[in-house]
Amino acid sequence: MSTDNCGKRHEYQTDHTTNGADGASWEEDWEDDYGPAIRATCRQIKLWREGAGLTQQELGDAIGYSLGMVSAVERARRLPHPDFLTKADQILGADGKLAAMKKDVEEARYPKKVRDLAKLESEAVEVGSYTNTVIDGLLQTEEYARALFGLRLPACSEEELERLVAARMARQEILTRHPAPLLTFVQEEATLRRPLGGRDVLRHQLEHLLDLSELRHVKIQVMPTEIEEHAALSGSLRVLSFKDRTAVAQNEVQLTSRLISDPKEVRILEMRYGMLRAQALTPRESLAFIRKVLGEMT
Repeated sequence: MSTDNCGKRHEYQTDHTTNGADGASWEEDWEDDYGPAIRATCRQIKLWREGAGLTQQELGDAIGYSLGMVSAVERARRLPHPDFLTKADQILGADGKLAAMKKDVEEARYPKKVRDLAKLESEAVEVGSYTNTVIDGLLQTEEYARALFGLRLPACSEEELERLVAARMARQEILTRHPAPLLTFVQEEATLRRPLGGRDVLRHQLEHLLDLSELRHVKIQVMPTEIEEHAALSGSLRVLSFKDRTAVAQNEVQLTSRLISDPKEVRILEMRYGMLRAQALTPRESLAFIRKVLGEMT
C-alpha cells in the first residue's frame, strides 16, 4: 500500500513488470481476494454434479473434459475455463447459476499483479510511458507478447504462457475505453529493430504501431539512438495521472517494478518524462521513422 502526494492511499502490489517478460514469480496467484469466490464456484460444480447423479467421469465425457480436469476443478486445484462453466451449467441444469461465475473466474485467471496494474490504469486520465528494451505492453501484438513471454527464464509452461499473454491483451482494453485517457509513449529506436519472435512478428508489430497511431488519444514517439541528449538514461518509467490531480509513477528494474508516490520523486519522473518527449521525435516524425524501419525490412 502507498500514499500519493495528496494523501490518497493506493492498494496496489508492485512486484511486477509492465512491459517485459521478466517477473518475480510465475506461479498462479489467484489465491487472494478471488480465492473464496473460486472455491465456492468449484464446490457448486461438485454439488450440482452430485445432485444430477453423475460421476466426475460422466460429467467430463458430457462436456469434453478429462476426469483429471473435472477432479482438479472440483478440488479448486485448477480454474474452470469459461467454456467448462457454460457446458457444465447446461448439462447439470443449473439454470445459469454456474455460468454466472464466468466473469469472476476469468478475472481470477490473470495474475493478481496484472489485475492490480489494470485497475491502476483504468483509473488514470493520462498515462505516459518510456520503454527502452521492448515495445510497451499496451502496444504489443499478441504474437509479440507471446514471443516475449516465451523468452522468460526460468521457462514457464505453455498454460502459464497463454495465461500471461491473455492478461497482457486484457490490459489493452484501456485503448478503447470511454472516456479515453491520453496515452503517450516514447520508444527507443532499438525496440523497433529488435526482432523478438522473428522478422514477421516484428513486421506485424510495427504495422500495429502505425494502426494505433491513428487513435487520437494515442501518441507514439521514437527516441533515435543518434540523439545526443537523453533525460531518462536510468531506465524505463511510467507516470499515471488521475482526475483528482494526483499522480503516481513506476520505475522498472529486473524482477520488480517500484510504485512511486512520494511527491518529490513523482515530480522528478514527470520532469524527466516531459523532457524526454521534447528530445524525442515528434509523433508525426516518429510515424515516418517507423515506416522507414518497416520499409527496410522488405
